[in-house]
Amino acid sequence: MGKEKVVLAYSGGLDTSIIIPWLKENYNNLDIIACCVNVGQEDDMEFVKNKALSSGASKVYIENVVNEFVEEYVYKGIKANAAYEGKYLLGTAYARPLISKKLVEVAHKEGAKYIAHGCTGKGNDQVRIETGIAAIDPTIEIIAPWRIWDIKSREEAIDYAQAKNIDLNGITKEKIYSRDQNLLHISHEGGMLENPANEPDFEELLLMTNTVEKAPDLAEYVEIEFEKGIPVKLNNKKLNGENMLRALNKIGGTHGIGILDLLENRLVGMKSRGIYETPGGTILLEAHKYLESFVLEKEESHFKDLVGQKYADLVYNGMWFSGFKNALDAFIDSTQEKVSGKVKLKLYKGTIKFAGMTSENALYNESVSSFCTGELYDQKDASGFIHLYSLPYKIQAFNKMSKKHKSSEVIYSFKE
Repeated sequence: MGKEKVVLAYSGGLDTSIIIPWLKENYNNLDIIACCVNVGQEDDMEFVKNKALSSGASKVYIENVVNEFVEEYVYKGIKANAAYEGKYLLGTAYARPLISKKLVEVAHKEGAKYIAHGCTGKGNDQVRIETGIAAIDPTIEIIAPWRIWDIKSREEAIDYAQAKNIDLNGITKEKIYSRDQNLLHISHEGGMLENPANEPDFEELLLMTNTVEKAPDLAEYVEIEFEKGIPVKLNNKKLNGENMLRALNKIGGTHGIGILDLLENRLVGMKSRGIYETPGGTILLEAHKYLESFVLEKEESHFKDLVGQKYADLVYNGMWFSGFKNALDAFIDSTQEKVSGKVKLKLYKGTIKFAGMTSENALYNESVSSFCTGELYDQKDASGFIHLYSLPYKIQAFNKMSKKHKSSEVIYSFKE
């Protein structure tokens, strides 16, 4: 009988690098297959592959799904205007269901009984990945070393890696940040950030984005064209999802756009602090929100704000494959039928300013909204509207007046 197989979600970072020798030590009869899902992290994939093999993996899959990540995951969030707790653009959370899907596909291809991951027992990602796997194939068993082994900290993980002669690729106990990168963002956690009293050293920290101080003194304009809520052109050039986000990351990163220092409420019940760089995604979200304000009806827009908040919660909490999220997608997609047009933005030292937009579906009509009298709006009509609109408040006031004067009869007067 051959060895049982385990598919390891592998990044080549500290946590997953030490898992391979740990699995070999603690699961004698397991064949370890590393699976690196490329969602836009700027890693040398050949180096990652060779590192996994030299650490003891029998086979390595490099799954390039960058464009799928943007067009099937990030763009759904842009259409929803999703931002967890009103701020976080969910860079890590969008990647996890796609990673789960690819891990299951590799497990099926290899006939693997197990999937292993390097998520800590304190984090959100263990929930997201395992929930995603369970939603696709609940028969697969999970191995989560951080919930099993005796290693208690990243410092101890470094000691273990050094004892096993694993290349740490620049990670030291002094530069001990935990980072997650994909094409949408880079997150930074750990180290000096764990004390909220500390101001971040952005000069040392940032990888995608200029500090505001280093951003150019000259503003830059960008024009984004949307079709049914999807960004399709940048400055009149048609781009797929991957190339759109790459281009906007470069532009936004230059101008210091999308830097967030957030103390958030984790899914698992604690607060944590993270620094997020999301330059291109921040630009896309702001452009989309401006365009929606131009084309959506009032009540539709207000209700969609509530849907967007719930959507962000679902994604953050690992419920990507839920029926509830699918139902919200259906509502959101119906609103996006009208969200087509062009939005111009001005980028300057970390800020995004509105600079104009056009759409064939615009509900804004200058002849109606202008202070000048137009054919579609007779200002005299406002009198009757206000009379009816204020009627319940007038009745309330009359009732208070009658009680104050102890009158047994309420006399209503609605003269203009």
